[in-house]
Amino acid sequence: MAKIVVTGAAGFIGSHTTDQLLAAGHTVVGADNFRTGRRANLTAALRSGAFALHEIDVAQPGALDALVAAERPDAIIHLAALVSVQESIADPGLNFLLNVQATQLVAEAARKHRVGRVVFASSAAIYGDTTDLPITENTEKKPISPYGAAKLASEALLLGHGAAYGFTVRCQRYFNVFGPRQDPASPYSGVISIFDRRYREGKAVTIYGDGRQTRDFIAVRDVARANVIAATRPGLVSGVANICTGRETSLLDVAAVFARLYPGAAAPVHAPARTGDILRSLGTAARAKAELDFTANTSVADGLAELAAATAA
Repeated sequence: MAKIVVTGAAGFIGSHTTDQLLAAGHTVVGADNFRTGRRANLTAALRSGAFALHEIDVAQPGALDALVAAERPDAIIHLAALVSVQESIADPGLNFLLNVQATQLVAEAARKHRVGRVVFASSAAIYGDTTDLPITENTEKKPISPYGAAKLASEALLLGHGAAYGFTVRCQRYFNVFGPRQDPASPYSGVISIFDRRYREGKAVTIYGDGRQTRDFIAVRDVARANVIAATRPGLVSGVANICTGRETSLLDVAAVFARLYPGAAAPVHAPARTGDILRSLGTAARAKAELDFTANTSVADGLAELAAATAA
């Protein structure tokens, strides 16, 4: 079994990744500054003797270095980040600090303390608003936000360090992740968590445009499993992979599932399409299958049912 440092462990994806690592028998050292993460997300993990939580800021020079020096992990899963495209546009300096400088500090900690593997939370935002579908890992990178640019720069930074200093780097290009623990109160939340809150409160959801716009929605439980594989499977080599389902789901499809989960809820309200909204997004999952033996196996309907059950609890 491995010892894994997870940055952003109290976050949406980080807490699910932590839970799955612990369930697989690994030891987890969590790091989070609770800027957006929530201690409640780690309720189960904190009951485990194989989990330790450290309240540190990964972007603060020396903080992660000291933790890695003390713990000597087999791998680092770097999930701590500024996670909002909108916030990166409003505050590009903060985006650089949290999404580039922090990654440099992760790379340096791995180099100095001979960590064997780094798994990085990248994003489909590196592809921008491409209409070349389905999106493969070789699709032209055209980020249209500081967030997307920072993720692309971080990939290059980590892969360069890995090649120069002999550790494996896996860059996970997440598509539209959804599931329990995603904060619906945040203005930066995904559309599914916002829909779930509205349906749960008996309020109508707003669909901008005709609702036929699509996304490659992937359940957080599948994303967490992909992270566990990337961090622990023996023999992996450095590389990048889309973490997606390879299936398109429209907002109308999502609303129809929620209507079944919340009978009697108000019908969606349509509003004019928003300028700049991407009409279609779809990834190809072939490389994740080939290199990680990973395939998303949670349908959107099942994932939405799990989300509704979790938020009702």
